[in-house]
Amino acid sequence: MKNVTDSFVSLGQWPSAGSFGFNTDILSTNLINLSVVLGVLIFFGKGVLSDLLDNRKQRIWNTIRNSEELCGGAIEQLEKARTRLRKAEMEADQFRVNGYSEIEREKLNLINSTSKTLEQLENYKNETIQFEQQRAINQVRRRVFQQALQGALGTLKSCLNNELHLRTIRANIGMLGSMKEITD
Repeated sequence: MKNVTDSFVSLGQWPSAGSFGFNTDILSTNLINLSVVLGVLIFFGKGVLSDLLDNRKQRIWNTIRNSEELCGGAIEQLEKARTRLRKAEMEADQFRVNGYSEIEREKLNLINSTSKTLEQLENYKNETIQFEQQRAINQVRRRVFQQALQGALGTLKSCLNNELHLRTIRANIGMLGSMKEITD
């Protein structure tokens, strides 16, 4: 500091010869200029610099608070999402288990209904076979009966007279009527 005051004192020692000159002592002139500039900056810039630093500090604090709030919100949303994920996984497992159970039930139902259908078809087939056998037997009986009747009629026509012939026909018609009632 002594050099600074000495520099100001030395200003008073300059000759006032009216000449203008340069001070070639670089260290003393730079120190004077720097001290004047720093003094002016500190005096006038202290308030501005303080305001700038306070504003910057406030913005940093606001940014930190906003970041913490956003982080808290993000953590909260993450926990909610994890809870929903666990719930969805549990529901998916439940659907999977229920689905497998439902598939097994449907499979058993299908097997049972197919078995019943096959039994019904087998019964229908057996009934159809019995019906067709009975129909074939009845047709054979009718043909045999018709042939026997025609043979008997032929024999009767050749052997009988008209009155005997009519009585035989009536008896045969009566027998046919009773056979028809039996077959129906």
